[in-house]
Amino acid sequence: MNILYDERLDGELVRRDKAEVLSDLQGAVPSLTLLHREEDLRPFECDGLAAYRVLPMLVALPETLEQVEVLLKRCHALGVPVVTRGAGTGLSGGALPLEQGVLLVMSRFNQIITVDPDARIARVQPGVRNLAISEAAAPYGLYYAPDPSSQIACSIGGNVAENAGGVHCLKYGLTVHNVMRVDVLTIEGEHMTLGSEALDAPGFDLLALMNGSEGMLGVVTEITVKLLPKPETAKVLMASFDDIEKAGRAVGDIIAAGIIPGGLEMMDKLAIKAAEDFIKAGYPVEAEAILLCELDGVEADVDDDCDTVRRVLEKAGATNIQQARDEAERAKFWAGRKNAFPAVGRMSPDYYCMDGTIPRRELPRVLKGIAALSEESGLAVANVFHAGDGNMHPLILFDANKEGQLALAEDVGGKILELCVAAGGSITGEHGVGREKINQMCSQFQPDELTVFHALKAAFDPKRLLNPGKNIPTLARCAEFGAMHVHNNELPHPELPRF
Repeated sequence: MNILYDERLDGELVRRDKAEVLSDLQGAVPSLTLLHREEDLRPFECDGLAAYRVLPMLVALPETLEQVEVLLKRCHALGVPVVTRGAGTGLSGGALPLEQGVLLVMSRFNQIITVDPDARIARVQPGVRNLAISEAAAPYGLYYAPDPSSQIACSIGGNVAENAGGVHCLKYGLTVHNVMRVDVLTIEGEHMTLGSEALDAPGFDLLALMNGSEGMLGVVTEITVKLLPKPETAKVLMASFDDIEKAGRAVGDIIAAGIIPGGLEMMDKLAIKAAEDFIKAGYPVEAEAILLCELDGVEADVDDDCDTVRRVLEKAGATNIQQARDEAERAKFWAGRKNAFPAVGRMSPDYYCMDGTIPRRELPRVLKGIAALSEESGLAVANVFHAGDGNMHPLILFDANKEGQLALAEDVGGKILELCVAAGGSITGEHGVGREKINQMCSQFQPDELTVFHALKAAFDPKRLLNPGKNIPTLARCAEFGAMHVHNNELPHPELPRF
C-alpha cells in the first residue's frame, strides 16, 4: 500500500509535541472537548473507507462556533494541520485523520435552524443528517432532493465537502445544484459567506468551488439548501435484460427519447442476487441486469412518460418490464437498490467500492472493460450504477485476510478509474478524491491544471494546514506514479513554485 500522507511542510517532516498542542488548545478553549487517549481516538481512525487507518493526534468535539473559531486560530498559529469530519460515512478517505494533526469533528452541530416553506429553503448546521432535512420539510409538502444511499446517516456538511449525489441526481442535480449559501470559517478563523438566498450572488462563484472541496478550503458552519415540492405522483418501471450491454444501451435510448427520469439506476446479476437475498425486493435473480426507471410529476404526464419508456425498453431488448403496483412496491424496489452496498457486503469478507463517471454512450464499452479486469484479476465485481448520469459504483470483492488481495483490489480499482478517464469521464462522481484516488488525479489532469488547483488551495490556505495530502496530488507524486513526463529530472517549467 502506498504511503498515505506527506505530512511535510516546506520539505521537512514536521513533528509536533502532542502534550504541548493539547496544553495550548486546552488553555485557549477550556470548554472544548478534546480526546487524546488512544482508546478514545481509535473510533476516529478512518471514515467509510476502512482499508486506510490513521490514529489522529487529537480529536476536537466543539459545540459552539466560537470554539471552532479559536481552535482554528490556534492551530494556524501552531502550524498544526486540521482535518474536518462529519458523520464519517465518506468512501474515499476524505476524513482520514493525520498522525500529526487535529481531527475537527462537527457532528454536534446538528440543528435545523429554520425551514421557510414560502421561500422553499432550510438553514441547517453541518452535522444535520441528509434525511433529517426532508423529514423536517415534509409537513410543508417539501423535501431535499439529493439522496445518497447513506442519507439516513450522512451529514449535510460532508455532502457539501464531497458534492454528494444520489439516485435522483439525474433530474434534480448534485449537492452543488441544491445549496444556495454556505457560511465558512477559514484556517485563520475568519468568517466568510459564499452565495446567497437570492438566485445569484455577486463576484466569482466561490459557492460552487466550496462544493466538492473536501475540507481543503475552509470549515463549513452553516448551509442554506433548496427545498422542492414533493411530486404529485411517482411511478417506477423495472426492466430485466438478458445482456448487461443491452441494459447499458437502453439508458442512452431513454434520454434520447426526451425523457429525464427522476431516477435511472442499473444493477448487474451479482448485485441483483445480493440485494434480493438481503431485502426481498422482488428482483428477477435470473436477469443479467435490471434498470429501475422512476418517473415523477403530474399524473397525466407520468402516465404518458411510462408508456414512452416502456416502448423504448421493449425496443432495447428488455425481456420483462414490471411497473410497481403501489407505493409499497415502489419503496421496495428502491430499498433493494439503496441497500446494494451492504447487501454485497454479505457475499464477501471485504469489498472495495469505486466511483467513476463516464458518458452514457460509453456504458457498454466500459462494462466490457470491467468484466475483462475482473476475469484477469480473479476478483468478482458487482456493478451498481446511477446509470442516468453515468456514475458507476463497481464493487470489487476480495478477502483482506488473504495476502496481496487488498493491493490487488486497489490495482483493479485504479484501472477501472483509468478506464473511465479514457472513455471521456471522470475518476469520481460523488465520493470525492480524498486519499483513495489521488494517484488517478495524475492520470486525469495535466501539470498546468494541477498547478492551478494548488494555487486555489494556497489562496484559501497558504500554509496548507486544512486536510493536507488529499484531493490534489503534488507534481512529485505524479512523477513517481508514472503519470507525468519528467525530462532531465525536471518537471515542466521548473522555475515555477509548486506549492
